[in-house]
Amino acid sequence: MSGLTVSFEIFPPKTDAAWATLRPAMQRLAAYNPAFVSVTYGAGGSSRPATLETLQWLKRETDLPVGGHLTCVDVSRKDTDDVVRAYADLGINHIVALRGDPAEGPGADYKAHPEGYQSTADLIRGIRDIGDFEVSVSAYPEKHPHSPDFETDLDVLAAKVDAGATRAITQFFFENDTFYRYRDRVAARGIDVDIVPGILPIGSFRQVTNFAARCNSHIPARLFERFDGLDDDPELHRLVAAAVAAEQVDNLAANGVSEFHFYTLNRAELTIACCRMLGCHPANGEGQAA
Repeated sequence: MSGLTVSFEIFPPKTDAAWATLRPAMQRLAAYNPAFVSVTYGAGGSSRPATLETLQWLKRETDLPVGGHLTCVDVSRKDTDDVVRAYADLGINHIVALRGDPAEGPGADYKAHPEGYQSTADLIRGIRDIGDFEVSVSAYPEKHPHSPDFETDLDVLAAKVDAGATRAITQFFFENDTFYRYRDRVAARGIDVDIVPGILPIGSFRQVTNFAARCNSHIPARLFERFDGLDDDPELHRLVAAAVAAEQVDNLAANGVSEFHFYTLNRAELTIACCRMLGCHPANGEGQAA
């Protein structure tokens, strides 16, 4: 399939063993010419040093476009602005702007820092005041858990776009009809932003069910059936996971989706299987770009 673009999300490694996993994975992923690679950032700045280290590594070892995540929860405006400037000093001009979850966890009520940015839209305006950054934001096909209804959720997205966001990357989902309904809702509201599906290949079904419970993402019964009994059979688990992910992206592409963002969890195989399903091939073979 032509005209498709992919992007990848990774998280900062915390140990030598985690680095040993990420380096070869990123080397393989880089060969697929992603539109960008984004690096996550812990709420409250908890992973700030590790995020900066990972961004520096990507800038030093690859020629890939790089984006840094940034949250504004539990931190002052000054400290947040310092991170934006640190990104600029690294030559990074793409920020994934997020509110972030409170330290108590995703289910806790959000309270803005008294000296911080009050919302993601407020954060985006602050980023724009500092420099000419590309800004991506989050979107929620099943609505954010703190939004009382879809209209309120779309109000938040509209405010982020009005503040200067140009791309909205969705929370992961497993029912494509959920994404299509959300895409239609955004269009009906006249919100002019690219809606990019966030795809989470299922490297561990147990882990994904925990993720889904925390962020209110629905896992359909058919996936429980497909992965039933596979926790202790990693080879068969990988085969089923590759088939599930390939089936999802193929259907999305057939229904007009041309941009895909993959939550890689710092591993390459399942994301590469999706890229191959989409018709993406490595430039000069895998393992040449990092």
